Amino acid sequence: MTASRSHSIMAGLLALSAAACSKASSGGTTTAPQPATAAAPAGHTKPGRYPYTPADVEFMSHMIAHHSQALVMAGWAESHGASPSVRTLSGRIINGQQDEIATMQRWLRDRGRPVPDPKEMQMPMHHTAGQGQDGMLMPGMLTEAQMKELDHARGAEFDRLFLTYMIQHHKGAVTMVNQLFGTEGAAREETTFKLANDVSVDQTTEIARMQRMLASLQPSNGSP
Repeated sequence: MTASRSHSIMAGLLALSAAACSKASSGGTTTAPQPATAAAPAGHTKPGRYPYTPADVEFMSHMIAHHSQALVMAGWAESHGASPSVRTLSGRIINGQQDEIATMQRWLRDRGRPVPDPKEMQMPMHHTAGQGQDGMLMPGMLTEAQMKELDHARGAEFDRLFLTYMIQHHKGAVTMVNQLFGTEGAAREETTFKLANDVSVDQTTEIARMQRMLASLQPSNGSP
C-alpha cells in the first residue's frame, strides 16, 4: 500500500470518528418540541372544579353583614378612648375584614347575585342589620342594646366591652363557617373554601389574643 493511499484511508477514518462523536454528544436523535399547555384565563374555573351552591351564596352575603358590624365596632376605638393595644387590634380587624368584604362582593357580583353594601348596613346599625332569613340574629351579632352600650363606653370601660363583645362576634363568625362546612356539598368551590377557612383561622387566633388582653385588664364592677 502506498503512503498516499494509507494517508487517505486514515483521514477518512478520522472523519467518520469525528462525525460519530458529534452525533453522540447531541443525543443521537432530535426530539420534537412538545406543545405548550395554555394557562387558564384569570377568573375562569378550570374543568372539573366544584360549582358553588346556594349555601355558599348565603354564607358570602351573611358574612358581609357580619363583617360590617365588626367594622363599626372597630371604628369606634380611636374616638372612644381605647388603649393603644385595642387600637392596634382594631386596625388589624378593619384591614382584614375590609379585604374579605371586597372578595365576597366580587364573588357575588361575578355570579350575578345581589351584592350587599356594607355602608348601607352600617348607617342605622340596629339589630335588623344582622338578621338572617328567619328573622333571627346571625351567630355572634350584637343586639341593638349591646351596640348602644359599647358606643356609650369610653376609655378602660370601652376596652373591656370591646374585647368582650368582639370575642362574642368572632365566635359567631367561626360558628357560621362551621355551619357552612357542615352543609352537604357546600364550601367546595375554591374561593368559598379558602375564604371560609381564612375567616375561621384568623378569627380563632384573634379570639385567643383578645382573651389574653381581657384577662390582663383590671376587673371592673358588673359585667356586660
